[in-house]
Amino acid sequence: MDIKAIVESNDTLPGRTFDLIVQALILFSVITFSIETLPDLDAGTRKLLEVTEVIIAIIFTCEYFLRLYVAERKMSYALSFYGLIDLIAIVPFYLLPGVDLRSLRLFRLLSLFRLMKLLRYNKAIHQLSRALTIAREEIILFSLITLMLLYLSAVGIYYFENEAQPETFKSIFHSLWWAVATLSTVGYGDMYPITIGGKLFTFIILMLGLCIVAIPTGLLASALSRVKLEDHEKESTALDDKP
Repeated sequence: MDIKAIVESNDTLPGRTFDLIVQALILFSVITFSIETLPDLDAGTRKLLEVTEVIIAIIFTCEYFLRLYVAERKMSYALSFYGLIDLIAIVPFYLLPGVDLRSLRLFRLLSLFRLMKLLRYNKAIHQLSRALTIAREEIILFSLITLMLLYLSAVGIYYFENEAQPETFKSIFHSLWWAVATLSTVGYGDMYPITIGGKLFTFIILMLGLCIVAIPTGLLASALSRVKLEDHEKESTALDDKP
């Protein structure tokens, strides 16, 4: 069996084993990365984790170039979702030592759905993908409107509160954090208005925030319902056509 079959195919035992090893390494690297953030680790443990990081980075680098080598369309793989994730995860190790993006490789675990032949989940993922495609234009337009509202909210609260709270609402850029927390209806409470105008403005932004949460949810739910209905109609037609 050639290398290409092992790397790209999961229909055989060697190929399935290769994929499972890669997935296990991804989980292991995420766990070690999380352990590194613990504040009270002794020097020996930190040294062991550093060595482990180097070994895992080398393995992932070899895997990336191996997949690139066996790919028939190398540019297509390099620009694919998994190809970009693989590249982004290993590049900082060599070019930006202070930046660790190993956790991004968690997205590679999505391939487990294909690897384990979970057809029901494959169908669900396909339906979600189709629903996002159907609602794509509306979601993009809504996202742009949301960004504009974020900026206008930051401008508005800045003018209402800057004079009363110059240390909190120092600038429009500082006010953007308040706009994000308020429009998302999170409301952390670290920045809040004390003027009458600011409170009224906050009430309006909160009402808009409820819409911002509800509208994309409704768009996606409607698109998913449409996809499920289309699939049901196709299945019904296929059953009717059977002799």
